[in-house]
Amino acid sequence: MSVKGAVEAALYSSSENLSVSDIAAKTGLPVEEVRTAVMDLRREYEDRDSAIQIARIGTEYRMMLRPEYSDSTGTFSKPELSGGALRTLTTIAYYQPVLQAELLKLRGPRVYDDVHTLVESDFVSRKRAGNTWELTTTKKFAEYFGIGSTRIKDIKAWIEEKATNLGDESSQPKQE
Repeated sequence: MSVKGAVEAALYSSSENLSVSDIAAKTGLPVEEVRTAVMDLRREYEDRDSAIQIARIGTEYRMMLRPEYSDSTGTFSKPELSGGALRTLTTIAYYQPVLQAELLKLRGPRVYDDVHTLVESDFVSRKRAGNTWELTTTKKFAEYFGIGSTRIKDIKAWIEEKATNLGDESSQPKQE
């Protein structure tokens, strides 16, 4: 069994982010060999322009689908969130920290169900702020969408980039 193969298997099979030391501890491999294998694997997946990437999230790594391929998987997997809940999540992410009372003005009464779903799914956290809730995205949100950062300004920039890209695509003539 190769070190690189063991590291790739660990990343593939894990449902959570893994640090180099986590992988080393669970596989019994030396930390430096694991670190080298992770870097090599990241480069290999990047070089072959794979739909899969090994994303770095803080000091941890995760094997995941590149966001630009998520449309291709829709017919094979059931979406975790409805379109309305996804729009509510995007609004929370963009304006965070945002009060649920403000979100209600932006999105309407459906936010109550959406926020409940988003908190249950661990995409959003909430804390009391008077008679309402203050809402922010979680680490899971950043990981799930492959943002690579949990900083509010980075999330906002990521949303703006995605919105700009969508605008560019919709202005292009469709290929038949």
